[in-house]
Order: sequence, then C-alpha cells, then structure tokens
Amino acid sequence: MFSQRELLYFLAWRDTKVRYKQTVLGAAWALLQPLLLMAVFTIVLGRLARVNTEGIPYPAYTYAALVPWTLFAQVLVSASNSLVDNSILVSRVYFPRLILPLAAAGPFLIDFAIAAVFLVGMLLFYGFSPGLSLAWLPVFTLLALLASLSVGVGLAAVNVRFRDVRYAVPFLVQFWLFASPVAYPTELIPEAWLPLFRLNPIVGVVDGFRWALFGVPRSPWPSIATAAAVTAVLFLVSLAYFSRTERQFADVI
Repeated sequence: MFSQRELLYFLAWRDTKVRYKQTVLGAAWALLQPLLLMAVFTIVLGRLARVNTEGIPYPAYTYAALVPWTLFAQVLVSASNSLVDNSILVSRVYFPRLILPLAAAGPFLIDFAIAAVFLVGMLLFYGFSPGLSLAWLPVFTLLALLASLSVGVGLAAVNVRFRDVRYAVPFLVQFWLFASPVAYPTELIPEAWLPLFRLNPIVGVVDGFRWALFGVPRSPWPSIATAAAVTAVLFLVSLAYFSRTERQFADVI
C-alpha cells in the first residue's frame, strides 16, 4: 500500500513538472483559462444579454463557477488520456493502472489553488465577506474532483481500445460547459426540467460554490444530493469497467 501511494505521488509530481516545463507564463496559465472565459461571458451574457445574477456582479458570479468547473474539465481530459499517454509504462511495468488517472489530477489541484487565491481577491474587491458556509467549499471541491474522475476513469479504459476518445472528449467538455450553470443561474431552467438538469453533477458543485461564497437565498442541497448520488453511481460503473478491462491494457495499448 505504501509503495502504491509513493508511486501515486511520484507520478503526480512528474506530471506537475512536465506541465510547466519550458513555459514562459508558468503558473499564470492556471488563471488564463478561467479569466478569458469570464471576460467572454461577461461581455456576451453579462453586458449584452443581461443575465440575472441575483444582484451579484457578473464577473464574480461567473468566476466563482469557473474555478471548480476548470478543475472538473481539466482533470476529466487528463484522466481520460492518462493510460494512452503512459503507454510505455503500461506495457512494460506491472502496477495498479488506476494510479494513472488518479495521478493525472495532481497538477490541476495546484492550478485550482492558484485560481482560488485570485477568487478570494475578487471577493474582497467586490466587498463580499462569506460566513461559516465557506467551510463547505472543500466538500464541494472534492465533489467536483470525484465527478471528473468518475467519468475520466471510465473514458481512460475506453480510450485504450478506441482512440477516438482523445478527440471526442474536448467536444464533450465544450458541450458540458454550456449544459452547466456556469455562465447563467440555475433559476433560468424551467421547474419541470430541473430534475433532469440536476443529473449533471457539476450543477450541484456550482450551486454549492455560489451559495457558500455569496449566500444566495436558494438552497443548493437538492442539486448537491443529486450530484453526489450520480457521481457515486458513475464511479462504481467506471471502476467496474476499468477493473474488467485492466488485464488487457498491456496487450491492446
């Protein structure tokens, strides 16, 4: 067990160093993606479409959702490619292959921490002072991480046999972004569609973040409960498929 933990840490640290090796901006890339998306959404939806954000400044409202969303999206993409990207390691050395998609999340947790620091500065700039509900943020962050891995682990196993996954996942992430209440509030969804909409686990994460940071009046717990249940089911299905196909990875990859 200790050796597996050590391997997990080593692979996560290796991926972190490779991610920023020979880059000019370095860790600033952790801020670039959510900030650019925030700027686009602010201009198109905040200024032109005038989306209702419950009295919260649109940049802060959107960025608070983009921070967990970016973690979710980046871990999902990286985990789904983790086995193929480490094909030499998979084909030559035996170790629990599940370590690879789990280690793929490591660099993006650092990115998340950097983006979260900027979020704190934005809250102070707009005069927000979150209360005790802020203590729930680690729980919502963990939910975002587990949701991404619950999909990424299964896609990593599928990607070994069908390399189309590498090209399909970016399209899936783009669609998922607009199917999530990142640039708009959940209230825009008709009541009749809410149960179906909440099957998207990132809905609970985003609603939870906005509730914890801004104290929005609506309760996020129905969305969070649904997100936790869906994530648990997806994780069990992904782990079952991963375990069933793991013995074939070295031969197929």
